[in-house]
Amino acid sequence: MFTLRRIPTSLRVVLALAVLAALAVGAKFAFFPAKQAPLFVTATATRDDIEDTVLATGTVQAFKQVSVGAQVSGQVKTLNVVLGQRVKKGDLIAEIDSTTQRNTVRNTEAALENVRAQLAAQQASLTEAELTYKRQKQLLTAEATSPSDLEAAEAKLATTRANIAALQAQIKQAEITADTAKVNLGYTKIVSPIDGVVIALVVQEGQTVNANQATPTIIKVAQLDTVTVKTQISEADVVKVEPGLPVYFTILGEPDKRYHAKLRTIEPATDATQTESSSSSSSSSSSASATTAIYYNGLFDVPNPGNKLRISMTAQVTIVRAQAKDAIVIPSSALGRRGPGGYTVRVLGEDGTPQRRKIKVGINNNVSAQVTEGLAEGDKVVLGESSAPDSGQQNARRGPRMRL
Repeated sequence: MFTLRRIPTSLRVVLALAVLAALAVGAKFAFFPAKQAPLFVTATATRDDIEDTVLATGTVQAFKQVSVGAQVSGQVKTLNVVLGQRVKKGDLIAEIDSTTQRNTVRNTEAALENVRAQLAAQQASLTEAELTYKRQKQLLTAEATSPSDLEAAEAKLATTRANIAALQAQIKQAEITADTAKVNLGYTKIVSPIDGVVIALVVQEGQTVNANQATPTIIKVAQLDTVTVKTQISEADVVKVEPGLPVYFTILGEPDKRYHAKLRTIEPATDATQTESSSSSSSSSSSASATTAIYYNGLFDVPNPGNKLRISMTAQVTIVRAQAKDAIVIPSSALGRRGPGGYTVRVLGEDGTPQRRKIKVGINNNVSAQVTEGLAEGDKVVLGESSAPDSGQQNARRGPRMRL
C-alpha cells in the first residue's frame, strides 16, 4: 500500500507548494476576476438634413372675410344663395321687401316737385315786382306818385327775391332727401362686396331684419383660394423668430403632407390686449398674466386652390430658424463642453481606443448637431461607456453601469 511516508521529504514539499499555488490561482479567479475592457456606446456620423425649428399650433382662417348686412329694415323676400356657393362681386344675394322704401321715394319726389312749383310761382312774382318797382320809379320822377308807393314796390321786390332764395335752398334739401330715399331703396337689394364663398347664412327667407338697432348680418362671404394661418407663438420662442422665415405645417387629416409658406408678420400684442376696453380689464389681465401662458400671433398665407384647407382647421406649425441639407450630423449628446475652439468629442479609433477631437458645430437643435469641421462621414463618436457585469454575486446585483 502506497503511503506518504515512503515519498521523500523534498518531493512532499514540492507537492505541497503545487497544491498551494493551485489554490491561490483558483482563489484569484474566484474572488478577484480580471477587469474586462470597457464597452463603448457609439453613434456614427451620417449625412442628413437638419433644422433648428420653433413649434407652434395654429388655426386656419379665411384670407378675407366679410359679414354682409342689411342697411334697411324689412322682411327678407328672397335669398338667392346657398351655403358653400361661389359668388362674384356685385352678385345679388338677397332682396328685402321694398314697399316702405318705394313709398318714401315717391313722397320725397312729390315734396321736391312741390317746392319747385313754389319756386316757379315766386319767380313769376319776381318779374311782376320788378315791373312794378320800375314803373313806380318812373312815376315818382314825373311826380305822378308818392314816395311811399315806390317804397312799397321796392319792399315787395326784396321780399320776392328772399322767398326765391329760400325756395332754392329748400329744393337742395328736398333733392338730398329724395336721393337718400333712392339710396335706401337700393339697399333693399343686397349684393356681394367681394368674390368668395358663402360660409354662413345668418338669416332665412321670410325673416324680418331690423337695421335701426344694429346692422343685421345676412350672410358671410370669405375668400378661400388663399387662407391665412394664425399661429400662437409662446413668449419664450417669439424672440427667436422674425417675419420672412420659412414655415411649414400639417393638418390632422393629412399628417404626412406639408404646406409651405413664409411668416408674414408677428402681431405686437396678444389677443387679450386687443380686446381690452378699460383700465380695470387691463389690470385684471395683468394679474392673470402671471399665471397664464402668453402667446403672440404669427400670420402667414397659403395658396388653397382646391379649398382643401377649411376655416378653423388646426395646423401643427413649424417655423424654421435655420436649416442645412446633406450635412454631417451626430447626436447632440455626443458633444462635450464647449471651449474657445469649439466642442470636444471622443472618436473611436481603428484599435477601439477613443481619441479626443476638436470639432466645430453649426446647427444644434438639442437632438442632433451639424458638424462643420472635424469629423467625416462614418466616424464613430462615443456617447458613453458601459462596463460588463462582474461574475461575482455583488456585481451581478449592481448590474451594468453607464459612464458618460
